[in-house]
Amino acid sequence: MPQLSTDLSKGENPTDEAAALPMRKLPDFGADLFMAYVGMETDLIFNRGVDLPGFASYPLLETDQGRALLKEYLRDMVVLGSKTGTGVILESPTWVANRDRAASIGYTPEQLKEFNKQAVALMSEVRAEMGDVPTVMSANLGPRDDAYAPQDQMTAEEAERYHSEQISTLAETDVDVISGYTLAYSAEAIGIVRAARRFGLPVIISFTVETDGRLPTGETLKDAITQVDAATDGYASYFMINCAHPDHFGTALADAPWMQRLKGIVANASRCSHAELDEAEQLDDGNPEELGEQLAEFKRRFPHISVLGGCCGTDMRHMKSIAEASTKHLR
Repeated sequence: MPQLSTDLSKGENPTDEAAALPMRKLPDFGADLFMAYVGMETDLIFNRGVDLPGFASYPLLETDQGRALLKEYLRDMVVLGSKTGTGVILESPTWVANRDRAASIGYTPEQLKEFNKQAVALMSEVRAEMGDVPTVMSANLGPRDDAYAPQDQMTAEEAERYHSEQISTLAETDVDVISGYTLAYSAEAIGIVRAARRFGLPVIISFTVETDGRLPTGETLKDAITQVDAATDGYASYFMINCAHPDHFGTALADAPWMQRLKGIVANASRCSHAELDEAEQLDDGNPEELGEQLAEFKRRFPHISVLGGCCGTDMRHMKSIAEASTKHLR
């Protein structure tokens, strides 16, 4: 397995350091609709009183109690899929398990490697024990900087070099796909796609948007998706939106060729802006039934959408509503 140097100050392109591995395509998991859940951290903090410095959930892997909590969320997702007839995407607790975000809460790159491996192993354990629900194991990657207000934006080459460190570790596991979540600008997404391709892994890109339907950097969804595809030969399996309420991006979705590349929506429960969410001292969990109907309506408008789910402020009530409302219209 070719390894990327952990010296991120080097300027060379990581694709020059080793030949790309054989490509793995995202397999057909045998379901028309998959549920994805990435609202665990807000649920842990606000509803369960669990302290998560740096919004990081991977340190829970250090204790038996923490691992039990993580397994509970994973098992709940598989049970949901079994009850509603959907597939499920299990997301690893590794959204901020990258070098800079980990350093700010006291973890080293060596510790991160173990956390990333343990996170995938935990998902694999749950998938093996929970039956035959179509289940995808996704290694969840987040941005290097603040997703809502990135101050120091990387070039695509810098992003590829940076994210290759985490992806090189995940390539040693049996994860099915790399998923870059809550990305705020296209250059970082390009880097993640290139890094995943370098290590032969399928990859999904999920952008976040503000209340005007644009990325925090001002890019439109159309421009961000087309730029990533143009720079990576369309390598990403598909694109998604996450960490925004349906009211924020509904008018940005259009019956246009670029929209065919957008196949997932993982929405916030709250209508608050990102700035308001950052300042919130109480959780705004919105209306689970309303959120379910809104996402089901997107599925009706755009039948090619195959992934729906919940992000900040959501819990299994929202996931149940989303699954039930969406599958009702598939029958």
